[in-house]
Amino acid sequence: MLWHLLVLSLPTENATARMRAWRALKACGAAVLRDGVYLLPEGEDHRVALATIADDLRANGGTAHLLGTDAARADFEPLFDRSAEFGALLGEITERRAALTEANALDAIKAARKLRKNFEQLATIDFFAGEAQRQAREALQELEAEAQRSFAPDEPHAASHGIQLLSIADYHGRAWATRRRPWVDRLASAWLIRRFIDPEARFVWLKAPADCPKKAIGFDFDGATFSHVGARVTFETLLASFALESPALLRLGTLVHGLDAGGVRPPEADGVERVLAGLLEAIPDDDQLLLVAGGVFEGLFTAFQRETTT
Repeated sequence: MLWHLLVLSLPTENATARMRAWRALKACGAAVLRDGVYLLPEGEDHRVALATIADDLRANGGTAHLLGTDAARADFEPLFDRSAEFGALLGEITERRAALTEANALDAIKAARKLRKNFEQLATIDFFAGEAQRQAREALQELEAEAQRSFAPDEPHAASHGIQLLSIADYHGRAWATRRRPWVDRLASAWLIRRFIDPEARFVWLKAPADCPKKAIGFDFDGATFSHVGARVTFETLLASFALESPALLRLGTLVHGLDAGGVRPPEADGVERVLAGLLEAIPDDDQLLLVAGGVFEGLFTAFQRETTT
């Protein structure tokens, strides 16, 4: 097996260049063979990473030589063992799971997102992945699932049926029902309903989906008229059902999807999530919560629409 070796001498009078080299070596996952000798397994991206570090050192008063060598994997592979780092990450995940309650579920979701980022960064430099990475991955998946269930125990399962195109005129002046204490998807869907589908919509906030009145149109729970379908969250299902997929609303749908189900998180996601979480905590009345949160979605829609137009 071919290995890339970087033999270097750091510049003595340029602390910035030294720090930049140390950080770059750590970021690319290089192992220390001995003082001043760093190692990466074969691969063009690994060679380029070390060559870039070497060029920077030479330009700033240091010396660097990039070499190649053949050796058995057993000779160098133990130098890349990430078990201790995955073990520390697993400890953080375990602590989060042990402390998880319904009251702190939203904080746990945010923490799991950061742990996911840390895991993925570590996995990219775990060149000889083993049991430690698998164990941490499975524990993280369980934390993410448990946190989501605690935060939204009645979160609907995605249906596999197609989406039928409907007439907005058939849905005017109706009662619409969803689970109480609405979060992103339900809040955005309720705003969309009142803004584009049924301006006179009345909302019923359910303690449990089974409490849905027979004449009400349910949304965002299992068995509801409108809910998750395939990869779509309820907001996106409503867009498709009523032919509302304008560029601005599709962009808003991407934001709602990312906050509700994970996946792509647009740049504004963290700020919107923080605002909505604060409103949810500060406003105990769901009708009032929708009124205030609706202003957030209206502002986002207006901004997205203006950006799309320009």
